[in-house]
Amino acid sequence: MGLGREEALTMKYVLVTGGVVSGLGKGVTASSIGLLLKACGLRVTSIKIDPYLNTDAGTMSPFEHGEVFVLDDGGEVDLDLGNYERFLDIKLTRDNNITTGKIYQSVLEKERRGDYLGKTVQVVPHITDAIQEWIERVASIPVDGKEGPADVCVIELGGTIGDIESMPFIEALGQFSYHVGPGNFCLIHVSLVPVLNVVGEQKTKPTQHSVRGLRGLGLTPNILACRSTKALEDNVKAKLSQFCHVAAENILTLYDVPNIWHIPLLLRDQKAHEAILKGLNLLGVAREPDLQEWTARTRVYDILHEPVRIAMVGKYTGLSDSYLSVLKALLHASVACRRKLVVEWVAAGDLEDVTATEAPDVYKNAWDLLKGSDGVLVPGGFGDRGVQGKILAAKYARENKVPFLGICLGMQIAVIEFARSALGLHDANSTEFDPETSHPCVIFMPEGSKTYMGGTMRLGSRRTYFKVPNCKSAKLYSNASFVDERHRHRYEVNPNMVPQFENAGLSFVGRDETGQRMEIIELPSHPYFVGTQFHPEFKSRPGKPSALFLGLIAAASGQLDAVLQNYGNESKLLPNGISNGKPSVKTYQNGNAIKSSNGSLNGVYSNGNGVHH
Repeated sequence: MGLGREEALTMKYVLVTGGVVSGLGKGVTASSIGLLLKACGLRVTSIKIDPYLNTDAGTMSPFEHGEVFVLDDGGEVDLDLGNYERFLDIKLTRDNNITTGKIYQSVLEKERRGDYLGKTVQVVPHITDAIQEWIERVASIPVDGKEGPADVCVIELGGTIGDIESMPFIEALGQFSYHVGPGNFCLIHVSLVPVLNVVGEQKTKPTQHSVRGLRGLGLTPNILACRSTKALEDNVKAKLSQFCHVAAENILTLYDVPNIWHIPLLLRDQKAHEAILKGLNLLGVAREPDLQEWTARTRVYDILHEPVRIAMVGKYTGLSDSYLSVLKALLHASVACRRKLVVEWVAAGDLEDVTATEAPDVYKNAWDLLKGSDGVLVPGGFGDRGVQGKILAAKYARENKVPFLGICLGMQIAVIEFARSALGLHDANSTEFDPETSHPCVIFMPEGSKTYMGGTMRLGSRRTYFKVPNCKSAKLYSNASFVDERHRHRYEVNPNMVPQFENAGLSFVGRDETGQRMEIIELPSHPYFVGTQFHPEFKSRPGKPSALFLGLIAAASGQLDAVLQNYGNESKLLPNGISNGKPSVKTYQNGNAIKSSNGSLNGVYSNGNGVHH
């Protein structure tokens, strides 16, 4: 929908900041607010500000900062942009992630070019002006596939109020709110209201201090979103209202919920949209939020009980944020298949022989988890830690006909394992792990760089053509002749060895436009053994699960034939994978497609920390 031409002349901005502690769920809150405004018929875009000095998230360890999310344009960005894309079903650009590094880099480049005409270049006004210009420029880029700019831009400021590194952004946003004028800017402050177990009383002092700090920096919150274990008591709301100068109806509680999909519903029930629309002078323009499909799917998620167990074999298994998009993609597919997702985390190193001698209990436990699962997933990664364990996991899945999905490095691992077991090349390897190997079945890509780490990989959306029309992957993608998926890799399968592999029964069903770069592997003799060089998880949406994840979950829960039959008979959909805007993903129970009460289960978006480990 979107506003008419008259109302849309001015861009409206919603800023989400955080106080007291980090990790309160600002990203989920910002995404949920965006979804709620979208449900009111507005077009929404979003920007994430990260005050760190890295120019992008590409060189940061997942231990430090969670996964690196990859965009269509190859931008390596903060995982919150993944939340936005999933919740709002939009496609963002690298510029939608602003970092201190990017801002300083652009200002310093201007200074070197002489753009400042001999002036002393300072944080105020030069850096703060650059931040404001960046926000205005990026806010007007359409991200929903329609013409013209969006109606509302949701901006999330990373970190916590009071951080030294975010000061230039706070100053810039203070100036910006004055510059765009009242009625065009709404500030939502997410804060913590802790409960001390001894007294059992909700404490408002941390939030009071946080708001005072915010005011001292020139920003006034319109709405307070309070994180708490339970709903705020009325007297606590009254106290916050009095001391923070925020109307009681503008104080929201974000209490703990069974899964993250409840947050937009929670906000709607507390009339958050009315408070925001009022602050943006849009009350008469927007409609009541339509979250019918969303609610239906959230209900389905809540009542799932029949488990599907997926063994996730990786090296960052201690931290679920390291594989956030993979978990979401598994979740979207599980809900579509009416199964409760149970992820069994298996540290790849624990499967190796060396662990059997050093820590036999750990070794046994890891193998028990692997053998007790319905499907195996080996996600992407870098470096040689745990590689042998991943190879053993692929071997186990291949030999025991267990459904398997290997992503990026996971596909390369499957190829190495096949070379060793089926071709008898015992020293076959990737040149990433053994540069001197006599059988390099995975090699460094010609266009890569070994000196600069950041942004030198094959990144972003690339096209894959199906070479084997009747393969499982093509059927799952609704018999498309090609798909566009996102990449992030430096190494690739050695094209010179492909004929050997194909003769031995490993099929390279998807390739790039040259036919030289291998994109999808399949073992036709196996119920579901698929590897992809790309990362299908980045384009999974709750209403539109990623095709290959749907295949894995369906195979792991005995529903693959029904899914393939249904997809194989469907008319060819758009090449972006699996959807032409209609709910092409049906929901399965015992092999029969079923529908929910309102005839649709489409429209659930997830950032879902509701995965049960």
